[in-house]
Amino acid sequence: MSAETSVPRPRESGVDISDPALFEGLLAEAPFAFAFFDTTGRFTRVNQSFADIGGLAAGELVGRTTAEVLTGDLATLIDTALHRVLEEHRAVAHGDQRLRLPSATGDPRHWVLSFYPIHGEKGALTGVALFGVDVTERQLAEEELRRSEERYRSLVESQQQLVWITAPSGAVIEDASQWRAITGQSYEEYLAYGWLEAVHPDDRPAAEEAWREALRGRTMFEWSYRVRTRASGYRHFEVRAVPIIRNGRVVEWVGANSDVTPQREAEEMRGRLTDQLGAAALRTARLQGATAMLAEALTVEQVVQVIIDVGRTALAADRSAVALLDSDRAVLKLTNSGGLPDVPGAPGEEIPLTQASVMTMAVNSRRPVFAESPESLRAQLVEAGADETTISGFLEHSDERSWVGLPLLAAGRALGALRFAHTRPQKISQEDGVFLEALAGQCALAVERATLFEREHRTAETLQRSLLPERLPVIPGVVLAQRFRSGSRHVQVGGDWYDAFVLQDQRVAAVVGDVMGKGVKAAAGMGRIRNAMRALALTNPPPAAVLTGLDRVFDATEEEEQVTTLAYMVVEPGSGDGTLALAGHPPPLLVSPQGTAVLSDGEPGTPLGWPTTRKQFRFCVPPGHTAVLYSDGLVENRKRGLDAGLAELCSVVSEAPPEVLGNPHMLLDFLVDRMLAGYEQDDDVTVLAVHVPAATKSD
Repeated sequence: MSAETSVPRPRESGVDISDPALFEGLLAEAPFAFAFFDTTGRFTRVNQSFADIGGLAAGELVGRTTAEVLTGDLATLIDTALHRVLEEHRAVAHGDQRLRLPSATGDPRHWVLSFYPIHGEKGALTGVALFGVDVTERQLAEEELRRSEERYRSLVESQQQLVWITAPSGAVIEDASQWRAITGQSYEEYLAYGWLEAVHPDDRPAAEEAWREALRGRTMFEWSYRVRTRASGYRHFEVRAVPIIRNGRVVEWVGANSDVTPQREAEEMRGRLTDQLGAAALRTARLQGATAMLAEALTVEQVVQVIIDVGRTALAADRSAVALLDSDRAVLKLTNSGGLPDVPGAPGEEIPLTQASVMTMAVNSRRPVFAESPESLRAQLVEAGADETTISGFLEHSDERSWVGLPLLAAGRALGALRFAHTRPQKISQEDGVFLEALAGQCALAVERATLFEREHRTAETLQRSLLPERLPVIPGVVLAQRFRSGSRHVQVGGDWYDAFVLQDQRVAAVVGDVMGKGVKAAAGMGRIRNAMRALALTNPPPAAVLTGLDRVFDATEEEEQVTTLAYMVVEPGSGDGTLALAGHPPPLLVSPQGTAVLSDGEPGTPLGWPTTRKQFRFCVPPGHTAVLYSDGLVENRKRGLDAGLAELCSVVSEAPPEVLGNPHMLLDFLVDRMLAGYEQDDDVTVLAVHVPAATKSD
């Protein structure tokens, strides 16, 4: 053989490479595919590993061409390679063109094929040798490595960290787009040691020396410094880098910068508070008290009242004003009457940001405004562009002699301003300034939270009211009444709901349901179930069928952890004949004209979405009687269990006077008032009455 082939020349004389015994002995169990071709492109020797690629036996290939026995990409690749080797008399390797073929099990296998010319004793080309290596495992490992790298890169990019890589010398050789996005450096400016130019000048020498020391010692680099941003500000970063060592040599450094600016700013603020308020324990106590009160305030009105109380008690202010920013109109709107003096030159209830005042200066500058005397206020207002005549008129008629203006800022965004005024000159110490800044920060958080709460509340309340019936239907032979009482004064949106409507056969459907939770999510869930129930009832009204359909709807639309219960009944007007089905809901109450109360003994069932066979049972409302459907908030609370509440409900009915028993509206008022008396209400209460009037003599 020539030196061009990787097949070694036999060392024993008299041994022919075409000897079948030698071929079978050396290559039959070889872990790679092997085949010989003569100069006409026909197989002369094949091991079974190669034959398995084509799904044939080795004997079927010998003496035949690839076109005769192989198909697809494999035949094309081999035929092309054979022609090149025979024409160019040189090896053809396909390591860069891996072949993907199905295996006997159906799983794809990856092969790399190489072709080598075979020369005889006198250098004549006698054929071509094919070697095939199964690289499936390597291919899978490479794909897994690539996926791992992609996951790692995605994870890194999603974190609040800047990852960078340098050469063993510490010089930057790879781009770090996140660093350049923050610093504004170009790629050329960032390379090598250019990143140091973005480090704060005061931090740069120490950081550079620490970095070079880590490079010399091949030890972990841990440091912190400030970095100049593209907006010319500075942010604090903590840095950690480690050397990647392979075979005793550092091949690169990998580091990550973590932005700790919020923590540093918080630490600096805490430090200032500690230093400046160390001797002001009373101020600290007052701030804590204000924070606690603000934390309990839910609405903007409540927050404003807390701020006024804090101004009067903690600051001894004679007047306190709160104004919220209308960003669309660029005006501050006063939220509390009496917060400003009623004198000439005083700001009105709406203060344009272009009008110089204590509050507008605070908002425009994003900083507190302290005027310790009328002279100080005059100087600041004149500098801000106010008319001197107006200022003089105000100071002449007002009894105020010192002022504080504080911006309400949330994440740097202005929400409004506070104004505190005293009727005497007031020296604002550094400790007072810190206290006031901290107070303004807490007030801003409370205002933002209350604004978001009211917005969500309005959205959810609008959603709930749009989904519930505006009024109950008026139906001859049946009188309907309902009552709803929120679980708190301010959170009026929950998952309780009711409905009543006339079916196609003129019977009346009545339902009370309870979706666990409060807010938009609960109201939206209530709306879906309520609409689905109406659709099902109007097409197939029997209660058991409706609940069965609701189970399917619940499984398709609601989350697994959602719990929804309801009581659904159908009543015949006039006679009161009806049926009832329960889905994990408290049993309806039947009230007689004599004041006897009976709870339905029908099967309570399970909440919607739970696997069960729904059942319905007869539940009649005889003339003169009233059926009461209710949510668990009527009978159950933190101090009263369900069984005790049901017993108390029956007892309360027995105490109702006759005129109440005959009027469903009065009956519901009586039940709700008595059942909630003496208890702290912690859940919504929804009650629906179905009253069948007694037959008159004329009837």
